Amino acid sequence: MFLLIGEIDVAISTASLKSGDLKICTPSFSTSNKLDVSAIYHPLIENCIPNNVNLFDKSMLLTGSNMSGKSTFIRTVAINSILAQTLHICFADSYTAPFYKVYSSIRISDDLLKDTSYYLQEVLAIKELIDASKDKSPCLFVLDEIFKGTNTIERISGGKAILSYLNSEKNTVLVATHDIELTELLEKEHYKLYHFSEVIKSNNLFFDHKIKEGKLTTRNAIQILNIYKYPSEIITAAKEVEKTYFS
Repeated sequence: MFLLIGEIDVAISTASLKSGDLKICTPSFSTSNKLDVSAIYHPLIENCIPNNVNLFDKSMLLTGSNMSGKSTFIRTVAINSILAQTLHICFADSYTAPFYKVYSSIRISDDLLKDTSYYLQEVLAIKELIDASKDKSPCLFVLDEIFKGTNTIERISGGKAILSYLNSEKNTVLVATHDIELTELLEKEHYKLYHFSEVIKSNNLFFDHKIKEGKLTTRNAIQILNIYKYPSEIITAAKEVEKTYFS
């Protein structure tokens, strides 16, 4: 009886969703390592900007500043992948992909009760993805800011090695990062580069939330500090360090 009521409840909910105002499509599934989506969007974001992505035997390395849309986009693809394989609907104009086993490492936090630091929690979460990558079925791995709990050199070194390992012939990896260095390291290893960007006009930030091919070529973090009226000596000192060590 519980199972019957559950099936009816799901059927009513799905029918209600299909008859609503949200734009949906029927997904198609491929046997090749191809992720092709058109005008995909997040169903819980009002007036969400739709985006297109085409990956064939490649994974995605996504760069961009805070609030530009990186995390939201990789979550959007993951959510639609799950919906495609469960309710057989997607919030997009079109969706084509394999049947994925979906794994993510997005919301990580330390745990005092388990005596684990932020970095150790990252290590444990990503180890699960590594173990899953050996599965015969295709996997979709979704990662946001890999190893941000450690120093820059080891974060980039470890991140590059892990992302290369996860990106096997049958798997697809979607990773969002601030580490521009990873673009040069992974572009040669079947990662397609995408980015989100913003413009600053009259001391205001403007985001178009449109995904673009290629790596991010601008840096606006210090300018954002200036917009929010950080002391001028901080802005000047930060620009001097940037010019001296990172130009």
